[in-house]
Amino acid sequence: MADEQVRTGLGVSGGFAHGPVVVVAPTVRAPRDEPPPDDVGAAAASVTTALADVATELERRAASTRGEAAEILTATALIARDRSLVTAARAHLDAGEGPATATESAVEDFAAQLEAVGGYVAERVADLRDVGARAVAHLLGVPAPGVPRLTERSVVVADDLAPAETAALDRDLVAAIVTSAGGRTGHTAIIAAQREIPAVVQCRGATDIAPGTIVAVDGDEGSVTLAPHEETLAALARRTELRAAALAAGRGPGRTSDGHPVALLANVGDVADVEEATAQDVEGVGLLRTEFLFLSAKAAPTLHEQAEAYRRVLAPFAGRRVVVRTLDAGADKPLAFADLGPEDNPALGRRGMRLSRARPDLLDTQLAALADAARDTDTDLRVMAPMIATVEEAAWFVERVRAHGLPSAGVMVEVPAAALRSRQVLAEVDFASIGTNDLAQYTLAADRTQGELADLLDPWQPAVLDLVAATGEGAAATGTPLGVCGEAGGDPLLALVLVGLGATSLSMAPSRAPMVRYALARHTLAACRDIAHAARGAADASRARRAALDLADPGLRELL
Repeated sequence: MADEQVRTGLGVSGGFAHGPVVVVAPTVRAPRDEPPPDDVGAAAASVTTALADVATELERRAASTRGEAAEILTATALIARDRSLVTAARAHLDAGEGPATATESAVEDFAAQLEAVGGYVAERVADLRDVGARAVAHLLGVPAPGVPRLTERSVVVADDLAPAETAALDRDLVAAIVTSAGGRTGHTAIIAAQREIPAVVQCRGATDIAPGTIVAVDGDEGSVTLAPHEETLAALARRTELRAAALAAGRGPGRTSDGHPVALLANVGDVADVEEATAQDVEGVGLLRTEFLFLSAKAAPTLHEQAEAYRRVLAPFAGRRVVVRTLDAGADKPLAFADLGPEDNPALGRRGMRLSRARPDLLDTQLAALADAARDTDTDLRVMAPMIATVEEAAWFVERVRAHGLPSAGVMVEVPAAALRSRQVLAEVDFASIGTNDLAQYTLAADRTQGELADLLDPWQPAVLDLVAATGEGAAATGTPLGVCGEAGGDPLLALVLVGLGATSLSMAPSRAPMVRYALARHTLAACRDIAHAARGAADASRARRAALDLADPGLRELL
């Protein structure tokens, strides 16, 4: 019997699956010898049509999906409709390049600009190049790049998946996803988790796996086993059965085995996500992202428009908690109607609360709309601000919230300064929530869009856990409820650590709540504290996770 080969990466969407490998078709490139156009005007018109058709197709896909997938597709369609791409392509046509080459050159011009800016903005380069490749394919009259037509449940393997490709995947035919690039907070990770597709990213040599090879994918451990033995597949199937049985047995509020309450809440990206969240056994919403109302708008949404949207979100959660994050724009999410000018490093610039302070009219309209919606719905509405760094910023926001008659004002802890001064910052507010994605980025000085830095962005990094602990101490000293709404909250093992460090609520993709509920129910609060202490004492992220796993209940270990 041949030895199995195991390749490792980052598990970004939990679960186990196996199947034959299907490799995504490579990006379509313009031919090197494309002749110059005979009619530059006609060539420019063909480029315009190609980009418009790409935008229309992306919008069609957005309309047929929901949640963050729809948001990502809509944002990508906006790139395709950006007239500056056509203008840049026209300049290359005038210089003697053919239509496909000119389109590709224009895309690379803009890609270089975005990469030079860095930070969140650089994350849009993948979307931009996907738009360009689709337009080039249209111009050449060949199929667009992407996942081939699937006829059986398969494991999709790629260097990386563009948002349009990931969002279009058929859950019934895609057993798992494996990519050699990507990161924990990239489009592939977000959409795979939303669709409950096991996924591993940053798996070196993934695209070298021959099509048709049977592989077993563990989206929790981040492993990909080539040509797995029958014993391996049997163990995988057994673990899947055990997990399903364990999760089916648990319902109701989150709590530890000794009765310590830990509210399990849903992360919601837009109105469409509400349906998924209400279908799950969650205690409310721990993070409502409001950017869906703003990102594709050419003008600021009116008070009436916002209030109507908020009512649709709040109404299904009558009697339950809904935590709304005010507009977190800037950086990778610029607004056409709130352009504060170019910034050398937008991730460290005027994003989140800093934009709100520069444009308080946007915040005031949003708060007024939330107040209107709250009056018409019976929800426990709480409003929090992103990117708070100082006591003064927290106090400014609370005063603004109170002025609109809203009863509960909180802050996001995602800047190390807020964690280190949590006693002072949290004394100003009614609650707080830790955003582990940005907290890891700013703590480790690692751009969250750079897949190559994924090990630094691991929320198991002891330095990140130290800042969570500091925030927990501040919350305990001030009596402030403390939630976690980053990706870490949906990791069942890490959830134990977070509770041990002082988290009183955890917000996550709704599909992850059952596993977190199960993990909590098998541990006392004291055990969670012991596990957290062991993880913080580790030398690095991998050893922190191992230390936690060693102390976890055996019933949980056999499911991870």
